[in-house]
Amino acid sequence: NEKFADFLREHKVALVLIDQLWKPLPEHLNFDYLTADFSYVRLLGDRKGIQTKTRTWDKVIVNRSRELQSWVDVCQGICKRGASVFVYAENHYAGHGPATVTQFLNLWNA
Repeated sequence: NEKFADFLREHKVALVLIDQLWKPLPEHLNFDYLTADFSYVRLLGDRKGIQTKTRTWDKVIVNRSRELQSWVDVCQGICKRGASVFVYAENHYAGHGPATVTQFLNLWNA
């Protein structure tokens, strides 16, 4: 909530933004989530859901293009405000972390 974000901001600690089923996405937060001069984004996805589809992390299993575009928009907005952003993509997000990073970079540069 806003009180927690203010506490983090006071101590220059970044609020971690997470793409996970039970966490609200940035567009659903009703407070300023930029709490430091950098932001940290974790693309975690649905671990249990994707593990029912695969246990081999060598290709994309779930098309997350729409969600990735939303994250690119969020990250570019953070950068426009003068902050750095660090994005971590786990295999469970779409099935193959390196492919997720490649797709994110392609969307960023589009």
